[in-house]
Amino acid sequence: MAQRQSLISSHSQTDAQSLNSRHFGKMLFLPLPRFLLLNVMLTCHPTATRKTVPLLLFIVAWDNYKRYAWGLNELKPVSKQGHSSNLFGNIQGATIVDALDTLYIMEMKEEFKEAKEWVEKNLDFNVNAEISVFEVNIRFVGGLLSAYYLSGEEVFRKKAVELGEKLLPAFNTPTGIPWALLNIKSGIGRNWPWASGGSSILAEFGTLHLEFVHLSHLSGNPVFAEKVMNIRKVLNRLDKPEGLYPNYLNPSSGQWGQHHVSIGGLGDSFYEYLLKAWLMSDKTDEDGKKMYYDAVQAIETHLIRKSSGGLTYIAEWKGGLLEHKMGHLTCFAGGMFALGADGAPSDKTGHHIELGAEIARTCHESYDRTRMKLGPEAFRFDGGVEAIATRQNEKYYILRPEVIETYMYMWRLTHDPKYREWGWEAVEALEKHCRVDGGYSGLRDVYNNHESHDDVQQSFFLSETLKYLYLLFSEDDLLPFEHWVFNTEAHPLPVLHKDDGNKEENQK
Repeated sequence: MAQRQSLISSHSQTDAQSLNSRHFGKMLFLPLPRFLLLNVMLTCHPTATRKTVPLLLFIVAWDNYKRYAWGLNELKPVSKQGHSSNLFGNIQGATIVDALDTLYIMEMKEEFKEAKEWVEKNLDFNVNAEISVFEVNIRFVGGLLSAYYLSGEEVFRKKAVELGEKLLPAFNTPTGIPWALLNIKSGIGRNWPWASGGSSILAEFGTLHLEFVHLSHLSGNPVFAEKVMNIRKVLNRLDKPEGLYPNYLNPSSGQWGQHHVSIGGLGDSFYEYLLKAWLMSDKTDEDGKKMYYDAVQAIETHLIRKSSGGLTYIAEWKGGLLEHKMGHLTCFAGGMFALGADGAPSDKTGHHIELGAEIARTCHESYDRTRMKLGPEAFRFDGGVEAIATRQNEKYYILRPEVIETYMYMWRLTHDPKYREWGWEAVEALEKHCRVDGGYSGLRDVYNNHESHDDVQQSFFLSETLKYLYLLFSEDDLLPFEHWVFNTEAHPLPVLHKDDGNKEENQK
């Protein structure tokens, strides 16, 4: 574990220490004219580099969560009270578990210790509640695994394995494709009632692989890895329309539902996990590699288009017809294409980097064309419109990370300074428009002249958005890609080398 900790950062002085951040942060965020705030930050304090600003935003988000919603899932920063989503059932503490690794990476040692004590005493999975298998996996299992690998604290490993065991009944279907929803006390599962013909969702059952492989690695129990490898077998037996993976798969019949394909919501992280499974296996998972690059080829052929204004976008495919819409969630794909460029056929490496850069540019345009300089939930390329939301129910921004995630990958892989500039624009916009008295809130309409806040500080704002901003402005030796792979909630998991199993056994 000491070796793994050494991979995190070689910096001798922490940002939190150099800033004396508890005091500087509180002083700084006294009311100031919003447009002056960040410039004051950078000019009045010699150590307030751009890297430390995401840390300060995190301190505000964390301190307000602690003050108004400690132990609850999320914070309502306008009404200054707790917020609970039915995604987690009666499990509590989503923000704490989701933010554990961010606290550790930002070297907020007091807060990390306090969060660890809460997990030890209060994180309880023995509840009679229906949960989203996907959300609980990526936030809770992923967060606990990452906290264990970073800190070596045994409580996180035990809690991760305990929760993983609670999720196993979700796989009790005729095909082994898991249910979307599970009562973790009774073990009874079902699918979302709106999903096509009782189907499971590609992005949900396809986004368990990284965490479940690590659960087997840390527990010595092969059942977790076997469950996710079976998902691969089911998918490999099926015909794919035009080489594409539909968003819906029936867990009883093993057949596709509606032939809708998306690299955004309902599909997105399935593709991400194919690539990252290969990378996390130290590039030994050849099946995952082939599935990923075959899927990218089909996506390029059938979904990727260029607008008349020269913007590359990823459309959605509905039974062979394209809907020229791209979701904010889809913007992660720029980083994915770039991350996968090195493993592509040698004549395609540069092309995959360029594809990532083009998606990053399009997603930046979706931000730049709004009043708030933060992107809408979805934007369109039709009727003379490019990279703009045209429907009222697509104009909101809920503190999502995907665009900043792509900036971080593109910066690390190209060192083109524009990605840091674009990230800084997002920092300024978050502080100007999303900051409220009790933390940070999403916005109902990014095209409006006046902020209308949705009153939710999402747990992923602390887990993903602020972590990716911090990494964007950090050196590359902080969580280097050759040693770490991020799950879809930005929880870093170590690459598993062939000799890691023996080391882990010796540490138990």
